[in-house]
Amino acid sequence: MRRRHQAAQAAAEAAARAQRAADTRCGLCEREVAQTSRHHLVPREEGGRHGEVVDLCQPCHSSVHRFLTNRELARQYATVEALRAADELQGYLGWIRKNRVEKISNRRGKD
Repeated sequence: MRRRHQAAQAAAEAAARAQRAADTRCGLCEREVAQTSRHHLVPREEGGRHGEVVDLCQPCHSSVHRFLTNRELARQYATVEALRAADELQGYLGWIRKNRVEKISNRRGKD
């Protein structure tokens, strides 16, 4: 009886993990993606070490840091809503929402 319970519990945990993986959604572009990373809405260097975070796909995370400085992120874009509305990201967001891109390579920082 105990083994059957343990097997059922293990199966339920595996199903829950699979569901969480299937529900992985980027907090910025809102696409379903394979994995995300944590983005501090107020960058750690600007005092946001223990602040709010949002899970972003790799293309969004890289692009946020490509187009916006840490100071801009801290002062103007400290919420997901503000980040989604950032003029600097509108072209990118329009493009990424139409694509199935999981990884991009871009240099961080402005030219």
